Amino acid sequence: MKTEWDYTELAEAYLKRPDYAQEAIDRMLGIAGVKAGDSACDVGAGAAHLTLKLAEYGLHVSAVEPNDAMRANGIRRTSAYEKVKWFEGVGEHTGMEAGAFDLVTFGSSFNVCNRQEALQEAKRILKEKGWFACMWNHRDLNDPLQKEIEDILKREIADYNYGTRREDQTEVINQSGLFGEVVYVEGTVLHEILAEDFIEGWKSHGTVQRQSKDKFDAINEEIRKVVEAKGSKYIKVPYTTRIWMAQGK
Repeated sequence: MKTEWDYTELAEAYLKRPDYAQEAIDRMLGIAGVKAGDSACDVGAGAAHLTLKLAEYGLHVSAVEPNDAMRANGIRRTSAYEKVKWFEGVGEHTGMEAGAFDLVTFGSSFNVCNRQEALQEAKRILKEKGWFACMWNHRDLNDPLQKEIEDILKREIADYNYGTRREDQTEVINQSGLFGEVVYVEGTVLHEILAEDFIEGWKSHGTVQRQSKDKFDAINEEIRKVVEAKGSKYIKVPYTTRIWMAQGK
């Protein structure tokens, strides 16, 4: 399925991206009141980072992903879970049945949708009083290594910004008029990962790719030099998982 932002070239690098903080996911599921056997739709499921966590919890998951390469990786990673089914679709038009789900999630995908249309679609496919949730993993930009990388991005990309992925989503959700009070959840996680995997993971950053254009490869080489200069096989990377969720009216 063709979308405005094509992630085909980033699909393999997405496998190197970190998981969401488990404490944040557990809190989200607790607030939503879902239990094993309930149904969830993971929209923009990508390489299944969030889909896997929902499946591990025992939910029946319909994973919706427009990109063939990303979806293929997701299908492979969730092959052990019979209750995970994959579909082609986008946030504004999932193709899912109306009133079918207890929970609809957008893991690092809400920012690439028309958010108001995606909220309308989420409400359509949710059961009465079902829950919507959108989330992102944000690197701690105060961490010394992350600060060095930020300096590279700001030096190489004029007016570099993260777009809507680092914004508070509360007002956007409220503007829809479709959901009740927005609940904010966050959790921190310190990932200790292979330095090489961290470097490769940067090749999946669509936000950087779109803004850097022909500088993307050069920027990734600069990031490689910074990380390799640390001289460690493994590095520790602090992340905060931030979730905005609300129950349908």
